[in-house]
Amino acid sequence: MDPFKPYQPKVRPLVPPKLSVEDAQIVALKALTFIAGDDALLSRFVALTGCGLDEVKARMADPGFLAAVLDFLLADEPSLLAFTEAEGLAPETPMLAHRRLAPEPDAL
Repeated sequence: MDPFKPYQPKVRPLVPPKLSVEDAQIVALKALTFIAGDDALLSRFVALTGCGLDEVKARMADPGFLAAVLDFLLADEPSLLAFTEAEGLAPETPMLAHRRLAPEPDAL
């Protein structure tokens, strides 16, 4: 290293974290817990989805339902940022988890 040459940091491409399906499910379950812990969010979730407590419990293992939970959070940036901050996650993690869980669109 030349002490007279100005420091030039190496540019590293931003690589999003890779999530397994299990990791994505954990993120979605944490999101569901976050929603359930906030009365305003929970009432909005129930109003928009029509899911009662029994249906939520029955569908917690369904990847499509978990993707819908993440979709609910992704639709509201303040709630999304509050969730990622509370869980110590990068802001893009819920979107990556959603992509992992969402059913693939049918090829036309």
